[in-house]
Amino acid sequence: MAGFNTRAIHVGSEPDPVTGAVNPPVYLTSTYAQDGVGIPRFSDYSRVDNPTRAALETCLADLEGASHGIAFASGLAGEDALLRTLAPGDHVILGNDAYGGTYRLLTKIFGDWGVTISCVDLSDLDAVRASFAKSTKMLWVETPSNPLLNVVSIKDLAAIAHEHDALLVVDNTFATPFLQRPLTLGADVVVHSTTKYVGGHSDVIGGFVATNSDELATKLKFHQYAIGAVPGPLDCYLLIRGLKTLGIRMERHCSNARAVAEYLSGHDAVERVYYPGLATHPSHEVAASQMSDFGGMVSFTLKGGAAKARNVCEMTSVFTLAESLGGVESLIELPAVMTHASTAGSTLEPPASLVRLSVGIEDVDDLIRDLAQALS
Repeated sequence: MAGFNTRAIHVGSEPDPVTGAVNPPVYLTSTYAQDGVGIPRFSDYSRVDNPTRAALETCLADLEGASHGIAFASGLAGEDALLRTLAPGDHVILGNDAYGGTYRLLTKIFGDWGVTISCVDLSDLDAVRASFAKSTKMLWVETPSNPLLNVVSIKDLAAIAHEHDALLVVDNTFATPFLQRPLTLGADVVVHSTTKYVGGHSDVIGGFVATNSDELATKLKFHQYAIGAVPGPLDCYLLIRGLKTLGIRMERHCSNARAVAEYLSGHDAVERVYYPGLATHPSHEVAASQMSDFGGMVSFTLKGGAAKARNVCEMTSVFTLAESLGGVESLIELPAVMTHASTAGSTLEPPASLVRLSVGIEDVDDLIRDLAQALS
């Protein structure tokens, strides 16, 4: 098998047989000519399928080691399609430090439908086992998690989920398939917000679900078609373009994040740094065992509390104060009142003094100087 970067560039992007174009065309079409009634040449409608979308799905599925990949208009649209395979009365186990949008979707949308959830410390395997019920259908894992960057053993959690005939779902947005491939570790499903590192340039919204289950893929493909939360062809083109440089970008994200985390660890104003690449991180060994590097996200708390954290977020100039993550530019935010505001009052609420960094690919000395002046 070819290496990651070779496949990221070539799988699904073979030169066009007619023109020789090296990039997949952006197929701006809503429908397709048919050679006879009910005999389409490619598809009957672009909500069902689109050649640009198919190229994206083929490439990202290959990088995840999946037989099937289904693209959606956003990460939450992909999660919604997956959760629609549940029924009222079903139960989902979720990490107690999960993304606020996933928590909101489960509680505010699927909760009204009759799906129940339990939020558990996924590093405590006994607590995970104790949370299972006869109605449990999914164990939903973020690793590294958002925003506390906890890393849990996919292999161990897969074994527990399968003992109870439940699916292990892994959100691989932070790690990307360049650093971690959950399906090879026992996961049943991988979800992505491709808005983040896959796109990589803060210019597109997208989502993705990958699996090796033919049955589940059929259901997801039907939901993609019947509900219609599909990405447009230009969105897919931008994501294909992002995949081609994912490997080299992740190398720079990781090296910059490591340097930033080490700098913050020695700063007097910083209370605690959350980065799995640090030997002091509680899940460092787990991360080292299942990831090839430690990612581009760094979180930290400040000794001055929420007021100091807010001030730091508003004082940077290279780091942009903004939500989202995974782009080439560095971002800074205050999760408690920004990306994770929907978790307020719940066990998932992050510390008020927590700052989250999406470390970009700028010159790392400039990033450290920017943090230094903001922390002073």
